[in-house]
Amino acid sequence: MTDLLAPVPSYCRRFGVAVLLVALADFFFYGQPAGITWFLFGIALAAAVAALNPLPLASNDRWLWIRPAALLCALLPLVENVSPLSVSVALAAMAVFALSLAGRLRSGVARIARQLVAFLIAAPFRFLGDFLRWRKAARHHGRRRIRLAAIAVWAMPLGLGLVFLALFGAANPVIEYWFSLIDLFALLNLIQLPRLIFWLAVLAGVWAFLRPRLPRFLRRLPRPARSRAEPAVPAKTTIEDILFGKAAILRALVVFNLLFAMQTGLDATYLWVGVALPDGLTYAAYAHRGAYPLIVTALLAAGFVLAALRPGSETSGDPLIRRLVYAWVAQNIILVISSMLRLDLYIGIYALTYLRIAAFVWMGLVAAGLALIIARIALGKSSEWLLSANLLTLSATLYACCYVNFAALIANYNVDHSYEMTGLGVPLDTQYLRSLGPGALPALDRFLAHQASAPATDEPCRRDLAIAHAGDEAAYRAEQKNWRAWSFRDWRLIRTLDKRGPLVVPQPSQPSVPGY
Repeated sequence: MTDLLAPVPSYCRRFGVAVLLVALADFFFYGQPAGITWFLFGIALAAAVAALNPLPLASNDRWLWIRPAALLCALLPLVENVSPLSVSVALAAMAVFALSLAGRLRSGVARIARQLVAFLIAAPFRFLGDFLRWRKAARHHGRRRIRLAAIAVWAMPLGLGLVFLALFGAANPVIEYWFSLIDLFALLNLIQLPRLIFWLAVLAGVWAFLRPRLPRFLRRLPRPARSRAEPAVPAKTTIEDILFGKAAILRALVVFNLLFAMQTGLDATYLWVGVALPDGLTYAAYAHRGAYPLIVTALLAAGFVLAALRPGSETSGDPLIRRLVYAWVAQNIILVISSMLRLDLYIGIYALTYLRIAAFVWMGLVAAGLALIIARIALGKSSEWLLSANLLTLSATLYACCYVNFAALIANYNVDHSYEMTGLGVPLDTQYLRSLGPGALPALDRFLAHQASAPATDEPCRRDLAIAHAGDEAAYRAEQKNWRAWSFRDWRLIRTLDKRGPLVVPQPSQPSVPGY
């Protein structure tokens, strides 16, 4: 409550900065294409957060200069390309930056992740909650008079200032000309319902960063329970001790290792060595049916290992069980690699998509998580260490993905492996490639150039594709003339398209007329 009853100028200053940021967001984003403006707005928001939560330069805080450097690294993907992933990385880093400056960030990757999730969930409602609680507290403590005084102190300067401005307008024709340029009806037309909703959404969003707070349930640190000296009670053997005891886990690991060895042997026989499959079964069907269920199997195996080998348990100290766990987790890693090979075979026949790339990334993360489980058991680390290591791996992977042009990757792969280019696989899905956006333009250029030299078996469809492709490129170039849409990836793409030269749309062949 003491924080809520901050001086009125503090709230007025934060609200004023928030209004300025809303005006900047309106200039950058409303009705405009996404581009470099996201990075510029992130820098402006970070500067506002730092100004409202200053730290002394003489502070011995070792994170004093690391905070802005880390935030800048998190904002750099917005310069490369604006995407949901790069925006999510920037929002997460901005939240950590704001909470850190406010002194509300705990140490530890797992704790930071928990705080971050809670902060982002509560962020849209922070402004409304603060406004209602502040009004209630102001009425209770008699601060309405202070608030009215803070407003009334501007009445005289603004009133007389308007009078002087009107007199200057009457005396100076230049100022009078400026007044004539102000169209009040045009200003009123700017106040539209969608725009008001946009302003309120931006205000609620920036307010959460300008006044960073956590939900109340996270502010209360749990106190460690006091241990009481109680008389020793003889241990009783329960059904859980029998079903999930040391003997049961040992036998389960032996059975699981044998089953996984059989599955690994089958994959090695049919996928790696290339032995012919049974009649009626294709490699595509074999690959597609096994890619995703095997990942679920690996996740279940990881859960069993975490439950069976808890730190300090009887099973975690048994050398034979540890060796069996190492062997089983290693087989799970091989299983994940086999799943990736299955998916690669399937993609080689049925082309590449965003979901299949996401499956590759997910499989890699599962393999890394299994390797971290082995590291945790071997090093004797805690479950919090394992969670923190997985979160760091996930964060590094997502950050690296921000710099990968997946649209161009998909388009180039599908064009290079299409039936029209190689005589194998499936025909190119040109509609899907066009839906990938501007990143697919160079790949479609190569496809159209190749088709121009091929026999004219389907000239109308080829011409329609060329016309649509030219329209997509023209619309993209028109959008890039707006400086707000600039990004480093788009700049490189425009250079590539300029080197190619103007796109030539094939004209329909004229039928020969008899007698000419």
